[in-house]
Amino acid sequence: MVQDVRDNGLNAPAPTMVYWPPLIESGSATGALAATRNVTFAVRSERAGTESFLRQVQEAVWSVNSNLPVAAVMTLQDLYDRSLASTVFTLSMLAIGGAMALVLGVIGIYGVISYTVSQRTREIGIRLALGAHHTELQRRFVRHGALLACIGVAIGIPVAIGLTRLMTSLLFEVSSLDPLTYAAVAILLTMAAAMASYLPARRASRVSPAAALAVD
Repeated sequence: MVQDVRDNGLNAPAPTMVYWPPLIESGSATGALAATRNVTFAVRSERAGTESFLRQVQEAVWSVNSNLPVAAVMTLQDLYDRSLASTVFTLSMLAIGGAMALVLGVIGIYGVISYTVSQRTREIGIRLALGAHHTELQRRFVRHGALLACIGVAIGIPVAIGLTRLMTSLLFEVSSLDPLTYAAVAILLTMAAAMASYLPARRASRVSPAAALAVD
C-alpha cells in the first residue's frame, strides 16, 4: 500500500499516478523489454547532505555502470524548502506588514487616547476641586480607555477571522485561526489603551485644581 505522494509540492494536493515496473514490455512483436530511462532513488542515511556520502553513492552507481549519470542529487529538506519557497516569501512579507501594522496600531491608539485624556484636564481639575481622589480619577480614565479598546477588539477579531480565511491557500496543514495570536494581540492593544489613559490622567491629577482649571 503506497501512501499519497505530493509530487507537485507540499502546498498542492497529491496527484493521481500509476507506478510501473522498471522493465516493461515495449509493445513490439518480439516482446522485448524496455527500461525506464529516468529513475529516481531515495536513500535514507544519517549522512545525507554531506559530500562524502554523495561521493560514496556515486562510486556505488559507477561500479555497476560508469556511464550512468548521478544528477539532481538533493536532500528531502532541499525539496521541502524548494516546494515552499514562494509560500515562505509571501508569508514573510505578510508577517512584516502585519508587524508594522500592529506597531502603528499601538502607536495610534496610544496617541489618540492620550490626546483625548489630556484634553480633559479641566474636568480633572473640577473633580479634584469637588473632592475626588487621585487614584479614583486615574482608575476612571483607565477603565474608559480599556472599554474603548475592548469594543475595538470585539469588532476587529471577527473581521480579522474573516480576512484570514483568504490566506488558507497559503498554509500547509496549519489552521488560519490561532487563538493564542488573537489573544496576545487583543491583550497588547488593551494594555496600550490602558497605559495611554493612565499616564496623562496620572500627570493631570498631580496638578493642583487651580492650575488645572486655568488650562485653556
